Amino acid sequence: MRKGMIFGLAALAAAAGATVAAPGTARAAGEGIPLPSFEWSFDGIFGTYDRASVQRGLQVYRAVCAGCHSMDYIAFRNLVELGYSEDEIKAMAAEAIVIDGPNDEGEMFERAGLPFDYFPAPFPNDRAAAFANNGALPPDLSLMAKARANGPDYLLALMGHGYEDQVSDETLQEIFALETENRQVQYEAALENYEAMLAVYEDRVEAGEEATRPTPPEEPQPVESIEDLGLSEGLSFNAYFPGYGIAMAMPLFDDGVEYADGTPATVEQMATDVANFLMWTAEPKLEERKGMGIKVILFLLVFTGILYAAKRKVWADVH
Repeated sequence: MRKGMIFGLAALAAAAGATVAAPGTARAAGEGIPLPSFEWSFDGIFGTYDRASVQRGLQVYRAVCAGCHSMDYIAFRNLVELGYSEDEIKAMAAEAIVIDGPNDEGEMFERAGLPFDYFPAPFPNDRAAAFANNGALPPDLSLMAKARANGPDYLLALMGHGYEDQVSDETLQEIFALETENRQVQYEAALENYEAMLAVYEDRVEAGEEATRPTPPEEPQPVESIEDLGLSEGLSFNAYFPGYGIAMAMPLFDDGVEYADGTPATVEQMATDVANFLMWTAEPKLEERKGMGIKVILFLLVFTGILYAAKRKVWADVH
Protein backbone atom coordinates (compact mmCIF):
# COMPACT_ATOMS: atom_id res chain seq x y z
CA MET A 1 0.00 0.00 0.00
CA ARG A 2 1.25 3.42 -0.91
CA LYS A 3 1.77 5.88 1.88
CA GLY A 4 0.65 9.46 1.74
CA MET A 5 2.43 12.61 2.81
CA ILE A 6 2.68 13.64 6.41
CA PHE A 7 -0.30 15.11 8.20
CA GLY A 8 0.97 18.66 7.85
CA LEU A 9 1.05 18.51 4.07
CA ALA A 10 -2.32 16.79 3.97
CA ALA A 11 -3.85 19.47 6.15
CA LEU A 12 -2.44 22.23 3.95
CA ALA A 13 -3.96 20.55 0.91
CA ALA A 14 -7.33 19.91 2.55
CA ALA A 15 -10.32 21.27 0.71
CA ALA A 16 -13.67 22.05 2.25
CA GLY A 17 -16.06 19.12 2.29
CA ALA A 18 -16.35 15.61 3.59
CA THR A 19 -16.79 12.15 2.19
CA VAL A 20 -19.75 9.97 1.27
CA ALA A 21 -21.11 7.42 3.70
CA ALA A 22 -21.22 3.77 2.72
CA PRO A 23 -22.06 0.58 4.60
CA GLY A 24 -19.04 -1.10 6.15
CA THR A 25 -16.72 1.91 5.93
CA ALA A 26 -15.65 4.57 8.37
CA ARG A 27 -17.27 7.53 6.63
CA ALA A 28 -19.45 10.55 7.33
CA ALA A 29 -21.98 12.21 5.09
CA GLY A 30 -20.63 14.69 2.54
CA GLU A 31 -18.92 14.96 -0.81
CA GLY A 32 -15.99 12.93 -2.05
CA ILE A 33 -13.42 14.04 -4.59
CA PRO A 34 -14.88 15.33 -7.86
CA LEU A 35 -15.27 12.97 -10.79
CA PRO A 36 -12.99 13.50 -13.77
CA SER A 37 -14.82 14.66 -16.88
CA PHE A 38 -14.54 12.72 -20.15
CA GLU A 39 -15.70 13.40 -23.68
CA TRP A 40 -18.44 11.18 -25.11
CA SER A 41 -19.75 10.85 -28.63
CA PHE A 42 -23.34 11.05 -27.37
CA ASP A 43 -22.86 14.41 -25.62
CA GLY A 44 -24.62 17.46 -27.00
CA ILE A 45 -27.76 17.94 -29.02
CA PHE A 46 -26.27 16.23 -32.09
CA GLY A 47 -24.51 13.45 -30.15
CA THR A 48 -24.79 9.83 -31.27
CA TYR A 49 -23.52 6.52 -29.98
CA ASP A 50 -20.17 5.20 -31.13
CA ARG A 51 -21.52 1.83 -32.21
CA ALA A 52 -18.10 0.22 -32.54
CA SER A 53 -17.35 1.16 -28.92
CA VAL A 54 -20.80 0.02 -27.75
CA GLN A 55 -20.29 -3.36 -29.46
CA ARG A 56 -16.91 -3.72 -27.77
CA GLY A 57 -18.56 -2.79 -24.46
CA LEU A 58 -21.07 -5.58 -24.98
CA GLN A 59 -18.18 -7.97 -25.52
CA VAL A 60 -16.54 -6.85 -22.25
CA TYR A 61 -19.85 -7.11 -20.39
CA ARG A 62 -20.40 -10.68 -21.59
CA ALA A 63 -16.81 -11.72 -20.85
CA VAL A 64 -16.25 -9.91 -17.53
CA CYS A 65 -19.38 -8.38 -16.00
CA ALA A 66 -22.11 -10.90 -16.80
CA GLY A 67 -20.71 -13.42 -14.31
CA CYS A 68 -22.03 -11.26 -11.45
CA HIS A 69 -24.22 -8.48 -12.85
CA SER A 70 -27.62 -8.95 -14.47
CA MET A 71 -29.02 -7.00 -17.42
CA ASP A 72 -32.74 -7.39 -16.79
CA TYR A 73 -34.14 -4.85 -19.25
CA ILE A 74 -32.23 -5.76 -22.41
CA ALA A 75 -33.35 -8.52 -24.76
CA PHE A 76 -31.10 -10.07 -27.39
CA ARG A 77 -33.34 -8.68 -30.14
CA ASN A 78 -32.55 -5.15 -28.92
CA LEU A 79 -29.00 -5.64 -30.20
CA VAL A 80 -30.22 -5.06 -33.74
CA GLU A 81 -29.98 -1.35 -32.85
CA LEU A 82 -26.23 -1.79 -32.48
CA GLY A 83 -25.82 -3.07 -36.01
CA TYR A 84 -25.86 -6.82 -35.38
CA SER A 85 -27.46 -9.02 -38.01
CA GLU A 86 -30.32 -11.40 -37.28
CA ASP A 87 -28.00 -14.41 -37.55
CA GLU A 88 -25.47 -12.84 -35.15
CA ILE A 89 -28.22 -12.14 -32.62
CA LYS A 90 -29.54 -15.69 -32.89
CA ALA A 91 -26.03 -17.04 -32.32
CA MET A 92 -25.48 -14.88 -29.23
CA ALA A 93 -28.88 -15.80 -27.82
CA ALA A 94 -28.23 -19.51 -28.39
CA GLU A 95 -25.17 -19.32 -26.13
CA ALA A 96 -27.43 -18.49 -23.17
CA ILE A 97 -29.30 -21.10 -21.11
CA VAL A 98 -32.83 -19.96 -20.32
CA ILE A 99 -35.23 -21.41 -17.74
CA ASP A 100 -38.62 -21.85 -19.41
CA GLY A 101 -41.88 -23.58 -18.71
CA PRO A 102 -43.84 -25.07 -17.26
CA ASN A 103 -44.10 -27.89 -19.78
CA ASP A 104 -47.05 -30.25 -20.18
CA GLU A 105 -45.99 -32.03 -17.00
CA GLY A 106 -45.83 -28.81 -15.01
CA GLU A 107 -42.03 -28.80 -14.83
CA MET A 108 -39.66 -25.96 -15.62
CA PHE A 109 -36.95 -26.80 -18.13
CA GLU A 110 -33.79 -25.38 -19.68
CA ARG A 111 -33.43 -24.40 -23.31
CA ALA A 112 -31.12 -22.41 -25.54
CA GLY A 113 -31.88 -18.71 -25.67
CA LEU A 114 -33.86 -17.09 -28.47
CA PRO A 115 -33.73 -13.49 -29.76
CA PHE A 116 -36.87 -12.49 -27.81
CA ASP A 117 -35.32 -13.63 -24.50
CA TYR A 118 -33.86 -11.10 -22.10
CA PHE A 119 -30.25 -11.47 -20.98
CA PRO A 120 -30.28 -14.26 -18.36
CA ALA A 121 -29.34 -13.35 -14.80
CA PRO A 122 -26.17 -14.96 -13.43
CA PHE A 123 -27.95 -16.06 -10.23
CA PRO A 124 -31.44 -17.45 -9.59
CA ASN A 125 -32.25 -14.84 -6.94
CA ASP A 126 -30.79 -12.01 -4.87
CA ARG A 127 -29.88 -14.23 -1.92
CA ALA A 128 -27.86 -16.55 -4.12
CA ALA A 129 -26.13 -13.53 -5.68
CA ALA A 130 -25.23 -12.05 -2.29
CA PHE A 131 -24.07 -15.43 -0.94
CA ALA A 132 -21.71 -15.87 -3.91
CA ASN A 133 -20.27 -12.37 -3.41
CA ASN A 134 -19.49 -12.34 0.32
CA GLY A 135 -22.80 -10.74 1.23
CA ALA A 136 -22.67 -7.95 -1.37
CA LEU A 137 -25.49 -7.90 -3.93
CA PRO A 138 -24.18 -7.02 -7.41
CA PRO A 139 -26.57 -4.44 -8.88
CA ASP A 140 -28.35 -4.84 -12.17
CA LEU A 141 -26.53 -2.79 -14.80
CA SER A 142 -29.37 -2.06 -17.23
CA LEU A 143 -29.97 1.47 -15.95
CA MET A 144 -26.73 2.07 -14.07
CA ALA A 145 -25.54 4.89 -16.35
CA LYS A 146 -28.70 6.86 -15.51
CA ALA A 147 -28.90 5.77 -11.86
CA ARG A 148 -25.67 7.61 -10.99
CA ALA A 149 -24.97 11.31 -11.38
CA ASN A 150 -22.75 11.81 -14.42
CA GLY A 151 -23.17 8.08 -14.98
CA PRO A 152 -20.73 7.49 -17.87
CA ASP A 153 -18.01 9.57 -16.18
CA TYR A 154 -18.63 7.71 -12.92
CA LEU A 155 -18.43 4.29 -14.56
CA LEU A 156 -15.23 5.08 -16.47
CA ALA A 157 -13.61 6.63 -13.39
CA LEU A 158 -14.69 3.71 -11.20
CA MET A 159 -13.41 0.93 -13.50
CA GLY A 160 -10.51 2.65 -15.22
CA HIS A 161 -9.07 5.12 -12.73
CA GLY A 162 -10.30 4.40 -9.21
CA TYR A 163 -8.60 1.25 -7.91
CA GLU A 164 -5.42 1.36 -5.88
CA ASP A 165 -3.19 0.24 -8.75
CA GLN A 166 -4.79 2.83 -11.05
CA VAL A 167 -5.23 5.96 -8.97
CA SER A 168 -2.61 8.70 -9.12
CA ASP A 169 -0.62 9.89 -6.10
CA GLU A 170 -2.17 13.33 -6.53
CA THR A 171 -5.66 11.88 -6.21
CA LEU A 172 -4.64 9.87 -3.16
CA GLN A 173 -3.31 13.00 -1.48
CA GLU A 174 -6.58 14.77 -2.22
CA ILE A 175 -8.52 11.92 -0.61
CA PHE A 176 -6.24 11.84 2.43
CA ALA A 177 -6.64 15.60 2.86
CA LEU A 178 -10.41 15.44 2.54
CA GLU A 179 -10.69 12.60 5.02
CA THR A 180 -8.34 14.30 7.48
CA GLU A 181 -10.44 17.44 7.27
CA ASN A 182 -13.63 15.42 7.68
CA ARG A 183 -12.33 13.69 10.80
CA GLN A 184 -11.38 17.06 12.27
CA VAL A 185 -14.89 18.36 11.66
CA GLN A 186 -16.33 15.26 13.32
CA TYR A 187 -14.00 15.68 16.29
CA GLU A 188 -14.95 19.33 16.77
CA ALA A 189 -18.65 18.44 16.71
CA ALA A 190 -18.08 15.62 19.22
CA LEU A 191 -16.00 17.94 21.42
CA GLU A 192 -18.76 20.53 21.46
CA ASN A 193 -21.26 17.84 22.45
CA TYR A 194 -18.88 16.59 25.16
CA GLU A 195 -18.50 20.06 26.65
CA ALA A 196 -22.29 20.46 26.82
CA MET A 197 -22.65 17.06 28.52
CA LEU A 198 -19.80 17.92 30.89
CA ALA A 199 -21.57 21.12 31.96
CA VAL A 200 -24.73 19.14 32.71
CA TYR A 201 -22.67 16.61 34.65
CA GLU A 202 -21.02 19.30 36.77
CA ASP A 203 -24.37 20.94 37.51
CA ARG A 204 -25.80 17.62 38.72
CA VAL A 205 -22.75 16.94 40.90
CA GLU A 206 -22.97 20.41 42.40
CA ALA A 207 -26.63 19.75 43.17
CA GLY A 208 -25.67 16.55 44.99
CA GLU A 209 -27.12 14.21 42.38
CA GLU A 210 -25.49 11.06 41.09
CA ALA A 211 -24.11 11.40 37.58
CA THR A 212 -21.71 9.64 35.23
CA ARG A 213 -18.90 11.75 33.88
CA PRO A 214 -18.95 11.83 30.06
CA THR A 215 -16.01 10.45 28.14
CA PRO A 216 -14.12 13.00 26.03
CA PRO A 217 -13.71 12.24 22.33
CA GLU A 218 -10.36 11.01 21.06
CA GLU A 219 -8.38 13.38 18.92
CA PRO A 220 -8.39 12.24 15.28
CA GLN A 221 -5.33 10.79 13.64
CA PRO A 222 -4.26 12.09 10.23
CA VAL A 223 -5.06 9.96 7.20
CA GLU A 224 -1.74 9.14 5.56
CA SER A 225 -2.47 5.87 3.79
CA ILE A 226 -5.29 3.78 2.39
CA GLU A 227 -5.16 1.62 5.52
CA ASP A 228 -5.94 4.72 7.60
CA LEU A 229 -9.31 5.02 5.83
CA GLY A 230 -10.51 2.09 7.93
CA LEU A 231 -12.13 0.08 5.14
CA SER A 232 -13.88 -3.08 6.22
CA GLU A 233 -12.27 -6.42 5.52
CA GLY A 234 -13.06 -7.73 2.06
CA LEU A 235 -13.54 -4.30 0.48
CA SER A 236 -11.26 -2.94 -2.22
CA PHE A 237 -10.19 0.68 -2.30
CA ASN A 238 -11.73 2.80 -5.06
CA ALA A 239 -11.29 6.55 -5.18
CA TYR A 240 -14.65 7.18 -6.86
CA PHE A 241 -16.92 4.76 -4.99
CA PRO A 242 -18.93 6.29 -2.13
CA GLY A 243 -17.00 5.61 1.05
CA TYR A 244 -13.93 4.43 -0.93
CA GLY A 245 -14.67 0.77 -0.09
CA ILE A 246 -16.15 -1.38 -2.87
CA ALA A 247 -16.98 -5.09 -2.68
CA MET A 248 -15.98 -5.62 -6.32
CA ALA A 249 -12.31 -6.36 -6.85
CA MET A 250 -10.64 -4.66 -9.81
CA PRO A 251 -12.45 -6.27 -12.78
CA LEU A 252 -10.41 -5.09 -15.76
CA PHE A 253 -6.85 -5.92 -16.76
CA ASP A 254 -4.94 -5.23 -19.95
CA ASP A 255 -5.75 -7.78 -22.65
CA GLY A 256 -8.52 -9.22 -20.50
CA VAL A 257 -10.55 -9.70 -23.68
CA GLU A 258 -9.60 -10.01 -27.33
CA TYR A 259 -11.62 -7.50 -29.30
CA ALA A 260 -13.17 -8.82 -32.48
CA ASP A 261 -12.19 -5.64 -34.36
CA GLY A 262 -8.54 -5.80 -33.25
CA THR A 263 -8.67 -2.74 -30.95
CA PRO A 264 -6.00 -2.98 -28.19
CA ALA A 265 -7.79 -4.07 -25.01
CA THR A 266 -6.26 -1.69 -22.49
CA VAL A 267 -8.00 -1.08 -19.18
CA GLU A 268 -8.83 2.47 -20.26
CA GLN A 269 -10.30 1.24 -23.55
CA MET A 270 -12.36 -1.51 -21.96
CA ALA A 271 -13.70 0.82 -19.25
CA THR A 272 -14.63 3.40 -21.91
CA ASP A 273 -16.37 0.79 -24.03
CA VAL A 274 -18.33 -0.65 -21.09
CA ALA A 275 -19.42 2.87 -20.08
CA ASN A 276 -20.60 3.47 -23.66
CA PHE A 277 -22.49 0.17 -23.67
CA LEU A 278 -24.14 0.86 -20.30
CA MET A 279 -25.19 4.31 -21.48
CA TRP A 280 -26.88 2.66 -24.45
CA THR A 281 -28.64 0.07 -22.25
CA ALA A 282 -29.88 2.88 -19.99
CA GLU A 283 -31.09 5.06 -22.85
CA PRO A 284 -31.36 3.09 -26.10
CA LYS A 285 -33.67 5.70 -27.64
CA LEU A 286 -31.29 8.62 -27.04
CA GLU A 287 -30.59 9.22 -30.73
CA GLU A 288 -34.26 8.98 -31.62
CA ARG A 289 -35.15 11.42 -28.85
CA LYS A 290 -32.52 13.92 -29.94
CA GLY A 291 -33.59 13.60 -33.57
CA MET A 292 -37.20 14.30 -32.64
CA GLY A 293 -36.11 17.25 -30.51
CA ILE A 294 -34.21 18.80 -33.43
CA LYS A 295 -37.25 18.36 -35.69
CA VAL A 296 -39.51 20.00 -33.11
CA ILE A 297 -37.13 22.95 -32.72
CA LEU A 298 -36.92 23.41 -36.50
CA PHE A 299 -40.71 23.21 -36.78
CA LEU A 300 -41.18 25.81 -34.05
CA LEU A 301 -38.68 28.14 -35.71
CA VAL A 302 -40.44 27.86 -39.07
CA PHE A 303 -43.88 28.16 -37.46
CA THR A 304 -42.76 31.27 -35.57
CA GLY A 305 -41.57 32.79 -38.82
CA ILE A 306 -44.91 32.03 -40.50
CA LEU A 307 -46.83 33.56 -37.61
CA TYR A 308 -44.65 36.66 -37.68
CA ALA A 309 -45.13 37.04 -41.44
CA ALA A 310 -48.89 36.57 -41.04
CA LYS A 311 -48.98 39.19 -38.30
CA ARG A 312 -47.13 41.67 -40.52
CA LYS A 313 -49.55 40.98 -43.36
CA VAL A 314 -52.71 41.30 -41.25
CA TRP A 315 -51.62 44.51 -39.51
CA ALA A 316 -49.89 46.14 -42.49
CA ASP A 317 -52.91 48.33 -43.42
CA VAL A 318 -53.45 49.42 -39.82
CA HIS A 319 -49.98 50.93 -39.61
